[in-house]
Amino acid sequence: MAILAVGSVAYDSVRTPFGSADNVLGGAATYFSVAASYFSDVAIVAVVGEDFREQDLDVLRGRGIDIDGLERAKGKTFRWAGEYSFALNDCKTLDTQLNVFGEFKPKLVEKHRKAEFVFLGNISPDLQREVVRQVERPRLVACDTMNFWIEKHFKSLLETLKLVDVLIINDAETRQLANEPNLYRAGRKILSWGPKALVIKRGEYGAIMLKDNSIFGVPAFPLEDVFDPTGAGDSFAGGFMGFLAGSGDLSEAAIRKAIIFGSVMASFNVEKFSLERLKELTFPEIQKRFKEFKQLTHFEDIE
Repeated sequence: MAILAVGSVAYDSVRTPFGSADNVLGGAATYFSVAASYFSDVAIVAVVGEDFREQDLDVLRGRGIDIDGLERAKGKTFRWAGEYSFALNDCKTLDTQLNVFGEFKPKLVEKHRKAEFVFLGNISPDLQREVVRQVERPRLVACDTMNFWIEKHFKSLLETLKLVDVLIINDAETRQLANEPNLYRAGRKILSWGPKALVIKRGEYGAIMLKDNSIFGVPAFPLEDVFDPTGAGDSFAGGFMGFLAGSGDLSEAAIRKAIIFGSVMASFNVEKFSLERLKELTFPEIQKRFKEFKQLTHFEDIE
């Protein structure tokens, strides 16, 4: 098993200036897994309720995602509602119903313990560490977190970071975690706590990677139509991890290329609501946009 993704599978209701969607498939582990599935085998570990629709299971099956770790519990599936303004980097949460996700305790079946690449979605740091302890010999462990865990469970999160190779968070979370206003100083501080690399998601402004003494940055892909930013960060992580797992290469050059593939997958994700764009995507489209990204950032050296 190449990638193990642990996190949320949810139903989202989203409002943006360009439309709305109610009770559509979402969740961090969902977006991550679908994006990563274009590059590598993926297994998902999550929990859903009795109300989870068969057609949504078919979305995961259709991408070849291993759902043996998707537990169905008594109760309702995690639900989230949010609203975006024209400043699409900012989202106002309207409603959160954890439902069965509130009692989620990941238990890995034997084959999932052999995963070489592990993505720890936005769950409690205690649970993230428990997942790592259950995996036998992972080559790379990446994780996400959020402001709630940073504020309420800071010490536990620091313990998790000691076990993590790559931390993937946004710019606001980077500053909050390090308690530093300067993004680069904050990043260096976080790296001193354990991660070998920090990937900072900056929404419409692109992404930055800090690693050892190197910095790598990419812009966001310019799009005329952006309908729904929900799941963009998780799609980025899926493309990033998917490429690394699919290639088996963890060199500096490969990680930089993975950043581009992450950006590519995020750019496709925002073009439609929910997973509609990712579901219909083809690999030639991914390759084409990767080349366009390369052209976008290419310039000649000084003579």
